[in-house]
Formats: sequence, structure tokens, C-alpha cells
Amino acid sequence: MNQKEAPRQRSAGGVCYELTRKRVKNINLRIRRDGSVAVSAPRRTPFAQIDAFVAGRAAWIAEARTQVLAAEAEAARPCTVSREEALALFTEISEAVFPLFAGVLDGRRPVLKVRQMKTRWGVCAPAKRQITLNLRLAEKPRAAVEYVVLHEYAHFVHPNHSPAFWAVVARVLPDYKARRALLKAPTSAEQGKCKKEIQM
Repeated sequence: MNQKEAPRQRSAGGVCYELTRKRVKNINLRIRRDGSVAVSAPRRTPFAQIDAFVAGRAAWIAEARTQVLAAEAEAARPCTVSREEALALFTEISEAVFPLFAGVLDGRRPVLKVRQMKTRWGVCAPAKRQITLNLRLAEKPRAAVEYVVLHEYAHFVHPNHSPAFWAVVARVLPDYKARRALLKAPTSAEQGKCKKEIQM
């Protein structure tokens, strides 16, 4: 029976964390959505070893906690773009990208859908010939939106993230890494208006 001990609060390296001992092989650490730190460790691991493990990752924990809390705040923020506006933008960009993949798709355009997503900007379902895009993507610079749409189209060629997949992306958008970085930038009304468009 996989029993575990009741959690206990500890502190190490300036980090307060909740420790749970259970049947695991290694010490595991995760940041919860509320920013709290949870650690699980094998039953026989000394407290000193667990504390050292946490203290040694204090800087990483602080950065990860900031990112988690920022992501939660962003998810709770009302979106400034309507689904209709987002779909119109995504459709416009999709129309520019489609000719590059028309052969793979037998000349049939994929179905575009828009929904709120917490951890992804886009999802491609090749079997359904469908691309789902995050509503909040429409708030990002156009260059970033173009990257995500192209990224999802590339999955119709390679349904993975293999070197061959990235070669497809890079062939169309050599600056895709810079565009992808724009997705991490804070959203603002000014950033949402990208004046320079990519030539597909």
C-alpha cells in the first residue's frame, strides 16, 4: 500500500515549503498555482539532505514562483479581444499561410477554432484537420501570432517537434525564435498592434 506521511512545513535557504514523505525514489519539487512550494521525498531521506536540496534551488524557486503567479494573474485578467475579433485575425493569417501547406492538406483549409487555454498558444489536430488557437494570442504582436499559426500548420507535415519539424518552421520564418520570444513579453495595447507584417 502506497501510504504517505502527513505533510509538514519546513524552511531552508529562505524558502518555506511543505514536505511530504512517500514512496518515491527521488526528492521532487514543484511550485503550486498559488506560489507555494511542495516537496516530496523518500521516507528515509534525512531532513538535512532535503533542506540542502531546497536551499540549493532557492534562486530557481524564486524565479519559478514569479512566473507561476504572473501566469495565474494573466489567466484571471479579462481578455481585451473578443472571440470574433480573434477569429478574424487568425483567419486572415491562416489564409496567408495556407498556400504553403495546400499540398499536404489536399487543398482543403483546416478548421480554425478559438478558446481560452492556460498553457498553450495553439494546438493542431492533424486527424481532424483542425487548429485551435488561444484567445489571448490575439493580444500579442502580429509577428508572434504569425509564428504560432505557422507552427501549428507545420504539424500537418510533422506531428512532433523533431528537427525536421523545426526545419519546416525555419524555412518559412528564419526569425521564428525572435517571434516566439514575443509571446513571453507582457501584453499591452501598444504591443498588440504590430506595424510590420511578415511576407509569407
